[in-house]
Amino acid sequence: MDFTPSPRAADLTARVRAFIDAEIEPVERDLDADIAARRARGEDSWAPSPVIDQLKAKARAQGLWNLFLPAGHEGPYAAKFGTDGGTGLSNLDYAPVAEQMGRSFYAPLIFNSNAPDTGNMEVILKYGSQAQKDQWLEPLLDGRIRSAFLMTEPGVASSDATNMAATARIEGDEVVLNGRKWWSSGAGHPDCKVGIYMALTDESADRHHQHSMVLVPMDAPGVRIERMLTALGVYDEPLGHGEVTLTDVRLPVEAIIGGPGQAFAIAQGRLGPGRVHHCMRLIGLAERALELACLRGTSRVAFGKPLVNLGGNREKLAKARIAINQARLHVLHAAWKLDTYGTAGALSEVSEIKAAVPQMACDVIDLAIQIHGGGGMSTDFPLAAAYAGARSLRLADGPDEVHLGVVARHLLKPYAARATQAGGA
Repeated sequence: MDFTPSPRAADLTARVRAFIDAEIEPVERDLDADIAARRARGEDSWAPSPVIDQLKAKARAQGLWNLFLPAGHEGPYAAKFGTDGGTGLSNLDYAPVAEQMGRSFYAPLIFNSNAPDTGNMEVILKYGSQAQKDQWLEPLLDGRIRSAFLMTEPGVASSDATNMAATARIEGDEVVLNGRKWWSSGAGHPDCKVGIYMALTDESADRHHQHSMVLVPMDAPGVRIERMLTALGVYDEPLGHGEVTLTDVRLPVEAIIGGPGQAFAIAQGRLGPGRVHHCMRLIGLAERALELACLRGTSRVAFGKPLVNLGGNREKLAKARIAINQARLHVLHAAWKLDTYGTAGALSEVSEIKAAVPQMACDVIDLAIQIHGGGGMSTDFPLAAAYAGARSLRLADGPDEVHLGVVARHLLKPYAARATQAGGA
């Protein structure tokens, strides 16, 4: 296997990094301060700064737009909506691009490659009807609207998606939606116009064909954002995570994606690449945290010595360097497996990275916070928000325990077969 990015991917990675360094990182603190100031004044803190729209226009003009689009599924969309090269990227080629985007909270949004929009767009691209693509995919790719993903529920253990209590009942030519969702990522953005809602349609079907995914206009009668949630005290404006209720929401049955009962099959196709994206962004985030730790540790003096020479910090930083490099190779291997063997052939590898990489990022960011002292806990540095984001990804897209269970099942499967054969001999 060869993890060398293609010439196109290497070029895009370098250009994305240059754009982040020159255009995004210099204004991050101003963007954060603007949100905080509006919130303190009791004003709307969710409306994005005009600076974000200006940066989006610059990124799009340079072809740094919709880079998440997958190879083989882009059709005319990559060319139509300004992606450099006019085609999508393989998981392996997109991985280093996503890593660079992960260095900045704002970068994925500015490149129109942020979660949950990327996953939602891939779902519509791969499984949606042409009418659904025309209504929702094109404006999402164009950056005119944003979207949310409505899956997790407060009343049940959502680590087991078959527990869902929310419903999507078919009544004649309509589907009727009732339920309460939370951690509905993307719901806070003022341009969030559509949500993908997963719910129970037919409990008489087998457990993996009972549920459906439905495209729900967020302004449909009966849809209500009850509140926005904080993740370890962070709201994540302008995107955020909402608690959303749906009460007798009636939509045409054509709003169901891929037909009734297909939600689990769609989720499997959505989550594999999405987890690679999350993990590579986390590697970029960990890299930036390590850089900040090294800068702080070499420039700050205590007890007559630079901080790096106190408390075993040199060894801790070295171990962080090793952990990031290991994680990167792990994710590249999972991306290669996805490209080569598809989702079914990379189930263990995708679960491996989803369990390992967020924990690694938490550890590295925690080290950076420690080296920054009290400043690391404040908004003067991006570390506290980075930790909140990394920690949340130990739960999002499946908690660690679920992924470790998947890895163990694949690990032990051949041994269980041998034991069965030995018992029968």
